[in-house]
Amino acid sequence: MSDQQLQHLIHMVNQIAANQHGDQATAAQRVTTHLQKFWARSMKAQIIDYLDSDGSELSPVAREAVADLKRLRQAN
Repeated sequence: MSDQQLQHLIHMVNQIAANQHGDQATAAQRVTTHLQKFWARSMKAQIIDYLDSDGSELSPVAREAVADLKRLRQAN
């Protein structure tokens, strides 16, 4: 994956997170649900890999959502 593609994924997940309201845990759960429903398997894998390797550009809500997504994928 190119750096530009990764930057696009980071931007998208941060935007989704920024549009959520309520406490951080609730917002993160909404983002996780969105990622599960609407992101392709490859996109989810790439953002999880990014979280594992660095993750520094993810907002706190986005970081929590991607970590939750990772836990859900490992459980299945």
